[in-house]
Amino acid sequence: MHSSELTFPPDFVFGVATAAYQVEGHIENDWSAWEVSRPLKHRAGVAVDHWNRYPEDYRLARAVGAAAFRISLEWARIEPERGRFDERALDDYRVRLLAMRAAGLRPVVTLHHFTHPRWFHAETPWHSPESVGAFRAYARMCSQVLRGLDALVVSFNEPVVLMLGGYIKGFIPPGLVEPRLALPALANMARAHVAAREELHAAIGPVPVGPSQNMLAFTADRSWHPLDHALVRLADAAYNHAFLEALCTGSLNVRMPGLVSARSEIAGGRDSLDFVGVNYYTRARLRFVPRRPFFEFHYRDPFLRGLTDIGWEQYPEGFGQLLQAVRRYGRPIWVTENGIDDRRGDRRAAFLHAHWRELLGVLATGADVRGYLYWSLLDNFEWLEGWGPRFGLYHVDFDTLERTRTPACDYFLDTAVSRVLRPPIPSGALAVAEEQAEPASGTAAG
Repeated sequence: MHSSELTFPPDFVFGVATAAYQVEGHIENDWSAWEVSRPLKHRAGVAVDHWNRYPEDYRLARAVGAAAFRISLEWARIEPERGRFDERALDDYRVRLLAMRAAGLRPVVTLHHFTHPRWFHAETPWHSPESVGAFRAYARMCSQVLRGLDALVVSFNEPVVLMLGGYIKGFIPPGLVEPRLALPALANMARAHVAAREELHAAIGPVPVGPSQNMLAFTADRSWHPLDHALVRLADAAYNHAFLEALCTGSLNVRMPGLVSARSEIAGGRDSLDFVGVNYYTRARLRFVPRRPFFEFHYRDPFLRGLTDIGWEQYPEGFGQLLQAVRRYGRPIWVTENGIDDRRGDRRAAFLHAHWRELLGVLATGADVRGYLYWSLLDNFEWLEGWGPRFGLYHVDFDTLERTRTPACDYFLDTAVSRVLRPPIPSGALAVAEEQAEPASGTAAG
């Protein structure tokens, strides 16, 4: 890579990401009910009390050079009972987003980040057509919160993850193991995206609206096995691209043999994608097995970089490959999440360097990547993993809620301010491996 390619464009946006239930605290929704009704040892509770500490957290974001801050609106606060919208909650979110804007941070606002009001699954579940109208009404109310903020709006965070976890595996709300309902649910989420976009555009003009898509770099667990390779092709199409394609073509087509396979037409879906949000963390290895659901997936460490503390492979090359892959949609690209569970705090800077290096390789090929949001500003509540993982640029003492800078804060700040990608002081296997690697090409894998 030439030296000129080691510089980020002057308008490239560095930012941070969070989500309401994981940081705000004091929320009663379907997930808090799930924590009580299931034998889960984790409780979000006050989370990290961002609801009350938001001015401090905005200062912390600015202190690492962030110019954008991703947060979600909590539907359960806004509509605690079906059809009854809480004006105080709407005002509270408006105050917080205005303060964010005043702090020099562009709001990136997620309407749906996994959680629902407690009435939702009983009255308007995603597999019911009524869900679309319910989400439309919610989005209409959210428009008054977002007016005049120049926000980027994420309609749904990781809708395929919600479908798999909530309708096929049953380990997150609504906790169903009903594959026949999974595709209707995902199709209604696509229709709800369309409805929300229509409401926001009608109320506040052409605000950019897109989903935040979890993307995995899939590879065959056995390079010699044709069925492993076939699984990779199917998984890439269904998991990484089906939802995005539905918002470009108006047709949701998912083929996951052994789980679900169906096509649904999405009225108004064609050209309803204003940007592509990419969440990227790791690579998964797929292996065919002769029993339902006919595959297993594994995380391995072939390059001896060290698995992350949550057990995922560090594979920055997949980041570049997937950013190249979403260029097919012809829309601006935002990295809406990327991060590492680093509980000692000594590997994050090398992780950032490796992934930013890939990103710069993609930018050098002409890709329209507008910004990068690190997950997360703070250590927080990580769903079924609870309080174990630490993804934060800032370490949080979960007893006192004190925020403390990790070593990666200085590296993030230096890069965001200088726009120049410099190697961090080597720390950990990934940094050593990266020094020995060939320059990133930004091309997709063969």
